[in-house]
Amino acid sequence: MTRPFADWLREQSNGRTHDELSEALADVTQAVTDTGKKGTLTLTVTIAPVKNGGGALVVSDAVKTAAPKPDRRTSVFYSDINGNLTREDPRQPTFEGLREVPNPDLATATTTKEKQA
Repeated sequence: MTRPFADWLREQSNGRTHDELSEALADVTQAVTDTGKKGTLTLTVTIAPVKNGGGALVVSDAVKTAAPKPDRRTSVFYSDINGNLTREDPRQPTFEGLREVPNPDLATATTTKEKQA
């Protein structure tokens, strides 16, 4: 009968590999959930004979993840005739002499209406 893989995994590196895989699985899962992109978790197990070891084997492992990354934010710019990037569209006409109109003070507006009544 074949020994269950999970039993070996709990013993490998005194349980550190199992713990690392558990943490990596949670990290990749969260990144996939956050980004909507796929991710991978890979366990590589290497088994080599011990020279003159009388049948002993050296087992090593490597855990690799490829968690998806969120898309980087983008910005919108326009190019002027010299190839410089600018936030304002150089083809858009500008209006000279425009000014901002301040909001009226609500207390003054209420007082004025009360006086008129």
